[in-house]
Amino acid sequence: MKSKKLSRVAVFAAVVFFVGTLFPYAYAAADTSLKQLRTFVDVLEFVKENYVETTDTDKLISGAIKGVVNELDDFSQYLEPKDYKELKNDTRGDFGGLGIRLQKVDGFITVMSPMPGTPAFKAGVMPGDRIVFVDDKDVTEMELEDAVELMRGPVGSKVKITVSRKDEKGNYKTLPDFNFKRAKIVPEVVYYRMLNDQVGYLYMVDFSGHSTEEVKKALTALQKKGMKYLVLDLRFNPGGLLTGAVDISKLFLQPDQMIVYTQGRKPEYYQEFKTSSKPDYPDIPMAVLVNQGSASASEIVAGALQDNQRAFVVGQRTFGKASVQQVLPLSGGAGLRLTIARYYTPSGRLIQRDYRDKSKADEGGILPDVEVIFDPEEEAKVFMQYNDIVYTPGKDTPKMEFTAKDPVLDKAVEILTGKISLEEAKEKSRQAAAERKAQKEAAKNKAAASKTEKADAEKSASSSSADKKDSSKKEASSASKEPAKNDAGKNEKESKE
Repeated sequence: MKSKKLSRVAVFAAVVFFVGTLFPYAYAAADTSLKQLRTFVDVLEFVKENYVETTDTDKLISGAIKGVVNELDDFSQYLEPKDYKELKNDTRGDFGGLGIRLQKVDGFITVMSPMPGTPAFKAGVMPGDRIVFVDDKDVTEMELEDAVELMRGPVGSKVKITVSRKDEKGNYKTLPDFNFKRAKIVPEVVYYRMLNDQVGYLYMVDFSGHSTEEVKKALTALQKKGMKYLVLDLRFNPGGLLTGAVDISKLFLQPDQMIVYTQGRKPEYYQEFKTSSKPDYPDIPMAVLVNQGSASASEIVAGALQDNQRAFVVGQRTFGKASVQQVLPLSGGAGLRLTIARYYTPSGRLIQRDYRDKSKADEGGILPDVEVIFDPEEEAKVFMQYNDIVYTPGKDTPKMEFTAKDPVLDKAVEILTGKISLEEAKEKSRQAAAERKAQKEAAKNKAAASKTEKADAEKSASSSSADKKDSSKKEASSASKEPAKNDAGKNEKESKE
């Protein structure tokens, strides 16, 4: 009994300690929260003593902490020690790789394409090669992510890869081991080309550490080819570094213009990001393409250019992710990623969307000046064209073939080149949006009416059935009484006779 009491005290102390670690003000509010904490300890203790299997108290408490943080929003996160360590490593860029795009094909981890200039490319790793062993560890049954993790490591460290390659007869044969020295891999984040003699096209994959540099190189190359108009494509761009978004915006905005600002509960979380010097490209007419896959830094750039009337935006409402997270170290090697503020466009629009309130689905994100609804599957085909580019050592860089239809890009080009005015495009977009809303409302009303009719029909059928039952009962009752009267009359007549 004494040991159980001590265990209870220990659990309670652990809970208070963890809550205090997460929230510095928890102790000040301990009086009002004491009942809830006691309830939590009661539940924890009951589970520990009575659950069908043996439980780990540390795991239960860790799960409780995750529950607290998950209750806040979709971006705050409690990081286990392993996850927090990986986050720090990714942030520092301490890890390197081999430079190969991998995919699981027919159950095997398969090389799709080596990246030019990387260790894998220089060593002669070919598209279609299957990764069999990594440092003598069999990866044929591994998940892709686990195998990739084995190939990653500190820049300069060594790793051995065993691959099998298809021969002329179609049989896979194991090749001599490749011995690599891991390098810092800088993936391609920018694709660009001229759409015609005047319109330049630039697609950004994300906002990583070298995005701005690559964008500048692309714009310089496009200018040399005669670019007079620019399409900046941010569709399916999940974002990345805030500094990348700010730096890209500075390329086009005039001095002392607002790019974005943050605001939270505390005054110190208010921060403004403005331009300071003259832009490299102040006058080039431009359009920004976005869709539901455009998030975070993409939304900051689109919102900044739109609010400052520097570019018009075409596509669909963006994802709506613009929250500021602060990562705090916790005891035991764990960490906490906590939302402390949100991003606002120069005009004061909140970019962040409330995902948990379905009634606010049409709020947040960046709403394009000209909406163009594009089927997601068809839109994905447009970007798969970039992913289908395969680099093969010893061969020339493959030519990009673009065959998928892209109505969003087409609309932007029409406006840029004057085939249709922006105001006319906006008006048509508003009319189309109103029609979609009316159709949606009509469909909703029709579904509600159908549901009501069905309910009324069921109610009527139920009522009719009940009436029939009552009628049957009455008839049965009447039938049972009538013969009795006849018999009585008959008997009476017989007695009189």
